[in-house]
Amino acid sequence: MIFTFSQLFAQFQLSGEFRPRAEYRHGFKNLVTDDDKAAFQISQRTRLNAGYQFENMKFGLSIQDIRLWGETPQLVAASNRMMLHQAWAEYGFNKNFAVKMGRQELVYDDARIFGNVDWAQQARTHDLALLKYEKNFKMHVGLAFNQQNDLLRTTNYDMTSNYKTLQFLWYQRKIGKLGFSMLFLNNGMEYKKIENNEDVYKTVFSQTIGTRLTYATGKTSFYGNAYYSGGKDAADRKLSAYNTMIGLDYNLENGFGLGAGWELLSGTSQKEKQLNANYTNNSFNPFYGTNHKFNGFMDYFYVGNHLNSVGLSDLYANLSYKKGKASYLITAHFFSAANDVINPSQNNELMSKGLGTEIDFSLAYKLNDFAALSAGYSQMFGTETLSVLRGGDHKATNNWAWLMVTFKPVFLK
Repeated sequence: MIFTFSQLFAQFQLSGEFRPRAEYRHGFKNLVTDDDKAAFQISQRTRLNAGYQFENMKFGLSIQDIRLWGETPQLVAASNRMMLHQAWAEYGFNKNFAVKMGRQELVYDDARIFGNVDWAQQARTHDLALLKYEKNFKMHVGLAFNQQNDLLRTTNYDMTSNYKTLQFLWYQRKIGKLGFSMLFLNNGMEYKKIENNEDVYKTVFSQTIGTRLTYATGKTSFYGNAYYSGGKDAADRKLSAYNTMIGLDYNLENGFGLGAGWELLSGTSQKEKQLNANYTNNSFNPFYGTNHKFNGFMDYFYVGNHLNSVGLSDLYANLSYKKGKASYLITAHFFSAANDVINPSQNNELMSKGLGTEIDFSLAYKLNDFAALSAGYSQMFGTETLSVLRGGDHKATNNWAWLMVTFKPVFLK
């Protein structure tokens, strides 16, 4: 069979993304002190995406440049900021079963355990093989094994911020108005210790299993998550932790909507840590999720922080409004610790578990099919417990504001 150039070209798509974001930070991710001055910066994502499909094969490529305005001189001779975001190939054995291999984004369910973290300019991708079966239900199996160097001996892995090996199974099915999914994750981290003046490596594994349920009827939709983690944490300590979430959304008249929910991520008692050197780690880790989406936009919890800590209880409510090309959202979060917090300056007395209240306001406006404007303002009203736990002054004004423009042109299709 002979294909014309136009037939082949029609299966190729080339698109881009240009996304500058300005941020004012005075208490973003952590409380400030009286002497701290506000930070202001503009970051930028520039991305070129290519996709091609031929018969039962698909190919994807995404190259990006991530930078802060001003971090390179005007007359720079060489500045290699380009990086590979995605590069994958997919082969379909039939219309229901396929394998996808290479560097790729993973997004499952509400992105609590696996998400692409699109808010971060660099985003998140994984190097793995993904087996996919999709018919009356969806079932994905992911397999990964990572190495930092091209070795001739051993498989030691020193990149402590990344897993060494990973396997997961995800299953999803919809039955009428009910949505059901299940996730099993076997996460292997490299652990290094010194014995007889030599580095000794071993891979420690944790297992996370859980489910997500959704149900929609009329103007109301319900959702709930439940996960449990066991095995060993990255420090080879016994792990026993859990995460639960329940919530609902209700559509009002004239574009308004209401939402409310509660999430609990278990934590480890600071009192227990003090009394027992062999304590069990009860702190839940949401691993590779889009954590900016949860527990407040100011990223006080689980965005590169608050791991192996006292956990979190997050009671939240929101009001949304949509009209035409514009949408608005305001959310209130009421945070508290899930386990004991002690005050070292007061003879290790137990403190109130309340951590603070965060108010998030955001808006978005679609300029056209290829461009959108979004902005937001957030403020954290912290407590003394949050100051003791994380440092900083809870009485100071802790706020954050941002403005972002996103362009996503399609060059060829």
